[in-house]
Amino acid sequence: MILPLYSRKLCTELYPNLYRDETAVRLIDQIDYDFSEAEKNSRSLMQRFGALEVAMRQNDLAFEVQAYLKNHPCAAVVNLGCGLDNTGKACDNGSCKIYNLDFPDVIAVRNELLPAGEREQNIPCDLKDPAWFDKIDTSGGAVFFASGVFYYFLTEQVRELVQGMADAFSGGVLVFDAANRTAVKMIAKTWLRTAKIKDVGAYFAVSDAPKEIGEWDSRLRVSSRGYMMGYNDLKDPSVSGFFRFLAKVGDNGMKMQIVKIGFGGKL
Repeated sequence: MILPLYSRKLCTELYPNLYRDETAVRLIDQIDYDFSEAEKNSRSLMQRFGALEVAMRQNDLAFEVQAYLKNHPCAAVVNLGCGLDNTGKACDNGSCKIYNLDFPDVIAVRNELLPAGEREQNIPCDLKDPAWFDKIDTSGGAVFFASGVFYYFLTEQVRELVQGMADAFSGGVLVFDAANRTAVKMIAKTWLRTAKIKDVGAYFAVSDAPKEIGEWDSRLRVSSRGYMMGYNDLKDPSVSGFFRFLAKVGDNGMKMQIVKIGFGGKL
């Protein structure tokens, strides 16, 4: 929870024209945690580019949520693996229903720091257990999003979740970030070593999302866009030419992308 939160706060400071998360800024000041190590690294080249990645990913997911709400204003907006992210509330149109889902210990912390507001619920669950499906009111439609979550799932687990959601949420949309095998190995190298897991290949990665995920189930309508530059040209003065070059490498070489899956209908 802490590192993504700090990254969103850093994004707000480094790229204020591209991204703002006042909740992250406020929570960093409230939380009793030693951020000295993160602050020491916060001006390194890769930390600054990593913050830009976080900013673009959150913006892209919010864009897709808001696009869905234009046609389904009373939809359920569901943050899968929410941590301390407040994107659901940031996209609130005044009539949607907001759900934040994560493990019970995470939701316990969230309830202290970000208690649910009007039309909002914080739901403790394991995303891999479909018991949470029944807790979502989809009478007005549903848009689900996951930020930095599925890298920690096995491919088969993502497939089972997506197929289960297709059964339960016809007409809904799921959007999330993904990357190819090379990028996932880079993302996973630290935590996999800690967990003593050697089979990186079993973890979810995708290069050609429409083809690879589309083959899972005929009801899925799959599209994808590069998440660094697929939604924004990054021609803001706060972004250097070198970072734009790295962004192109990320989108094209690492297949860093926002995947959108429509369940049983048109995207």
